[in-house]
Amino acid sequence: MNPKSGNGARDRLRIAIQKSGRLAEPARALLNACGLSWRESRDRLFCYGESLPVDLLLVRDDDIPGLIRDGVCDLGVVGRNVLLEQDIALRSEGGTTAFREWRALGFGGCRLALAVPEGWAWQSPAQLGSTRIATSYPAILRQWLDGQGIAAEVVELSGSVEIAPRLGQADAICDLVSSGATLAANQLKPVMTLLESEAVLAGPAAENFGQLWDDARGELAELLLRRLDGVLRMRHSKLLMFQASREAIPSLLPLLPDAEAPTVMQVDGGDALALQALCHGAVTWQRLEELKRAGARGLLVLPVEGMLA
Repeated sequence: MNPKSGNGARDRLRIAIQKSGRLAEPARALLNACGLSWRESRDRLFCYGESLPVDLLLVRDDDIPGLIRDGVCDLGVVGRNVLLEQDIALRSEGGTTAFREWRALGFGGCRLALAVPEGWAWQSPAQLGSTRIATSYPAILRQWLDGQGIAAEVVELSGSVEIAPRLGQADAICDLVSSGATLAANQLKPVMTLLESEAVLAGPAAENFGQLWDDARGELAELLLRRLDGVLRMRHSKLLMFQASREAIPSLLPLLPDAEAPTVMQVDGGDALALQALCHGAVTWQRLEELKRAGARGLLVLPVEGMLA
């Protein structure tokens, strides 16, 4: 489907997110940090954008890739695991890629892992030959098995994958893992990671984000992406301010490898310089102490709420 002609021209951007689940609240919080606000419908399935013409559809996460493919929504916040599973399944049936990941959003982190009973003496993936592996992600698993040249039976389950070995349904499993506590409770251990997953901004497949729509949605989408990039970049950023002598600057700058080029100003009434640097990594106590030893003084760390380049 060509997104430019999918459902006709529209002057409002439509984003699908989880109605409930672990990605729902973080997705709203992230979009809210981009300056979006909404008025929610009585059935809690639709949110009408008030600050910008950007609306939300509240749906099941498994439905989001299909809604993008069909042009019902323009963008979606969904787990990389869901997006990749449906993309591989679509292409394996002879279809073409209809959606893609445009941005990793930095929350909802987990991994899709192979796990085997704790009693297994795991050595290599070759041990999975002729076994049964239970999973809710058969397309990703099958692609991985084929790539490894492993002939194993994929047992597709929609839930409670971790109990499959105890019930005799499978010899091993392939499932999402966060802390690993659920695996341990079912006497399983992770042995291979097939996919590192997190929440992503998904949209129609194209070479360039700006080519997706030729109506008002195109400009809205690019505005949203700029704001998302700013919010994500600022999430762990701090503004570091301090004074130092001119002679100390060569020793101080190497201690700021993740900082943008600092602003340097002359302090009135002396030869000291005042510096401020935007740091995109953690500004720890240890780091501050290293800067102090190198000649910085009056160190001040400030939060950054937003930045527009």
